[in-house]
Amino acid sequence: MDVLPENSTVVRDVTENITKPTTGSNMLDLTADSQNVELFNEKNEMGVYCSPEGSLIAKTTSTTTKLTTTDGSITTLTSTTFSPLKIQYFASFHQICVVSALLPLVTLLSCFVSALVFQYDEVHETHCRVYNIVPSISAITGVSPQRYFWRLSIAFHLGPRLPIAFIYKNYYRSLLEQLERRAPHQVPITNLLITLILILNCIEIISLGGVTYISNRENYPIHEKIFITFMICSLCHMLATIKLNEILHDDHGELPPSQRESIKWKKILFAISILSTIGLLIFFAKHRFYCHDMAFSWFAFFEYVIAVANMLFHFTIIWDFPSQHMLIIQGSRTNIEQMFNPPKKRD
Repeated sequence: MDVLPENSTVVRDVTENITKPTTGSNMLDLTADSQNVELFNEKNEMGVYCSPEGSLIAKTTSTTTKLTTTDGSITTLTSTTFSPLKIQYFASFHQICVVSALLPLVTLLSCFVSALVFQYDEVHETHCRVYNIVPSISAITGVSPQRYFWRLSIAFHLGPRLPIAFIYKNYYRSLLEQLERRAPHQVPITNLLITLILILNCIEIISLGGVTYISNRENYPIHEKIFITFMICSLCHMLATIKLNEILHDDHGELPPSQRESIKWKKILFAISILSTIGLLIFFAKHRFYCHDMAFSWFAFFEYVIAVANMLFHFTIIWDFPSQHMLIIQGSRTNIEQMFNPPKKRD
């Protein structure tokens, strides 16, 4: 305990140590008087302040020191630091995921209907020149003007997909602490599985972009190879995700209903994708090597089922993250990390 010299003066500093924004930064000034700070600290143990407009948040750091003078009196010195952060963008993560997942589905349906109505002969043209009734996805999205709508929708779809892939990685990593207490021997393989899921997801996203912007009419060999890559990575990503959820949540009774629903539908959609892939390969061979009537239509049908199952598989994110939000914040990286990732308490 520190001892002050006799007749020393101690000043209680509460509001002088306030971090203010740089001039011209367009950030709001965050001010508080001594009474408000004390009331705030009593009510909010997290030390986070929100402005009435909701556009400014700040982290407070309070340091309290008790000092004893030589005459035995005790004086308390309190210093409070405000680190303001301005919210530039705030949106519901749930809504972003819904729009991102449904946009290609709605666009695909629009392309299918419009191509059948206005370009029936063009989208049914194949090298075999046999009777077919269902055009492939490549056919309906490779003609004009449908190709422009499809490419535009995929561009908007791919934008959130890459951040979502890394959000999932961080989410799964946050569950490793529970797994370490329950089954520490599974942590290394689970860590590798999380990394594998991230890689497969990124390759799937890139392949989707490639198969969209390199149509079969422009370069069929490249289009075919990218499509095969997309199919393999998509199925492996589904399987790895299901396996990871089984490891992390061996007792599904502990999960909330939304996550149990998510895991259930992931398994159903993966089974549908596997069965449809088998059917797609069978009828592709019949069309490619034997030119059977309707073989290409059945190939196209299974292609649509796989595409819709893939979209719905990623749509299950609405159950994995039902109440999260996306923020874009102006402020120093140190303050942001301290606010949203506070140091763990030692046992």
